[in-house]
Amino acid sequence: MSLYSLVAEAATRTPDALAVQDLAAGLSYGELDARADTYLAALRGRGVRPGDRVLVWTDKTTEAVAVAQAVLRCGAIHVPLPRSNPRERVARIAADARPALIVTDHGDHVPGIVCVPCADLVQEAACGSAAHHPVRPSDPAYILYTSGSTGTPKGVCLSHGNALAFVDWACRELDLTAADRLANHAAFSFDLSVFDLYAAFRAGASVHLVDETLARSAEPLVGFLLERRITVWYSVPSVLVLMAEYGELLERRPGALRVCLFAGELFPLKPLKELRRAWPGVRMLNWYGPTETNVCTSYEVTAADLARTEAIPIGSPVAGDTVSLDDGEIVVGGPTVMLGYWGGEQQAGPYRTGDLGRYDADGLLEYRGRIDDMAKVRGHRIEPAEVNSVLVAHETVRDAVVLVLGTGLDARLHAFVIPEAGCAPDFAELRRHCSDFLPPYMAIDALHTVGGFPRTANGKVDRAVLGGLVTRGADA
Repeated sequence: MSLYSLVAEAATRTPDALAVQDLAAGLSYGELDARADTYLAALRGRGVRPGDRVLVWTDKTTEAVAVAQAVLRCGAIHVPLPRSNPRERVARIAADARPALIVTDHGDHVPGIVCVPCADLVQEAACGSAAHHPVRPSDPAYILYTSGSTGTPKGVCLSHGNALAFVDWACRELDLTAADRLANHAAFSFDLSVFDLYAAFRAGASVHLVDETLARSAEPLVGFLLERRITVWYSVPSVLVLMAEYGELLERRPGALRVCLFAGELFPLKPLKELRRAWPGVRMLNWYGPTETNVCTSYEVTAADLARTEAIPIGSPVAGDTVSLDDGEIVVGGPTVMLGYWGGEQQAGPYRTGDLGRYDADGLLEYRGRIDDMAKVRGHRIEPAEVNSVLVAHETVRDAVVLVLGTGLDARLHAFVIPEAGCAPDFAELRRHCSDFLPPYMAIDALHTVGGFPRTANGKVDRAVLGGLVTRGADA
């Protein structure tokens, strides 16, 4: 079985059932299957071969889903990027992935790489074959680019088997059926979307795409949940908190919702308890796992957790994975562990997450923070070094250090910059500069101009002292 076979099988069973819907249109399974074959023929006509990468830089639409299916049916590797990513970042990712072409739904392009609008591909369908290329579970299916510690994005490469091990477990765990209606809140480049799309296709259910412009709008999101009669919701906790605080999520009740899933960051205990209390009939699960493993542990939040005084655990291993602690670091082995980073060595053995954990009295795993500087801000994994490299490229900045201060929903990106002689870096200008190279969630939240950085005894920047200046309320 492959990720692309899920749609074809569902189309055989129930061709008229709704498969995917965006804000403008919907496709049945039969229509999605046919549209994917149309794009497949066009990609073949363009010379896309098994193993090639195809970068899909689009808004979140039904057409983008069909293109992704076509890429997989070619035996090629899907590289999704949201439209909100600026051209310069897309160019850096393309330089690493070396795609055969970039598929777009807008007028922007990356110099030196063939960029083809979806509409052009539809017109070119007669140029190639729509025969599906057989794939093995170990064959790569997609590359998800995350923030890189070297200052450039890095690609996490996962196989059909990696994804299906998780998807099959999730469908069993949640008892997904064709009657379910899943919301897709996360960007296609975020690993939460693997569940939204492929679990829906595995069950023959429908998936409803949340447009990027809607993704952080509290009241419209609650309206979307209720009006679309969503039965399974999956997002980062901060989105649920936003919906509760500004969208009357708790007051308006859950509608058809039967399962609420969250992952990507810690859920603050107080709003979590409020949600659990307000939704007694809704299953709530806390899922954990870096992009390199997708979900590898799960914990179900029940009424018993209303008595908790500390954060809920991340739970127990799932999907056939093994999870252990090595000197406090969470280490994951098993079928969901990635093939490796694109362009690097193949992953050999268990994956060291860089996350710290411990077991509670019941033997459940608790998350205790990060070994390195990587952090979660606004539900997204961020390497401060990537933001740092963009800041130092600005003409007014001589050097910079970026820190994530605060935790959970309060996590913010603070930029400490040493200005070039005679320059006064401006916060609004630096944010505009960042927007040219980074996605919106990586924009800096505060700027501190400094004459130099405090150093440790071995000459490294003393980040604790630097962050402490802000914590004490002093300008660095």
